[in-house]
Amino acid sequence: MALLDSIVGPIAGLLDKIIPDPRARDAAKLELLKLEGSQEMDAVRVQMTAIVAEAQSVDAWTSRARPSFLYVMYTIILWSIPMGLIAAVQPAIAHEIANGMNAYLAGIPEPMWTLFGTGYLGYTAARSWGKSKGVDK
Repeated sequence: MALLDSIVGPIAGLLDKIIPDPRARDAAKLELLKLEGSQEMDAVRVQMTAIVAEAQSVDAWTSRARPSFLYVMYTIILWSIPMGLIAAVQPAIAHEIANGMNAYLAGIPEPMWTLFGTGYLGYTAARSWGKSKGVDK
């Protein structure tokens, strides 16, 4: 049950940060509390246990794989900054680059985007859990 409490707390804290509307945030927390005793929460507990185990692994690749994947995604997103500069100077070239990037991004399978979202939320929750327990700094 201690692991369950350690999961619900960080997720509730994340809801405070990512949902600005107080009514929506309270509704999300209520749903989280409803899930607390369900099989879905058991699945979340298992996933969180795996994420924490990965983060605490002595193997450098295992403990850094999830953040490394996020860094790659951040790099792809940050590419918009130089694209904006190119568009200011050479709009036609920027348009062609954007068309190429759109074709590239559209070619990435949907499961990869799902993996990114799951990894991002899981990493954030694991870091919050580790910080709340004093494991991470």
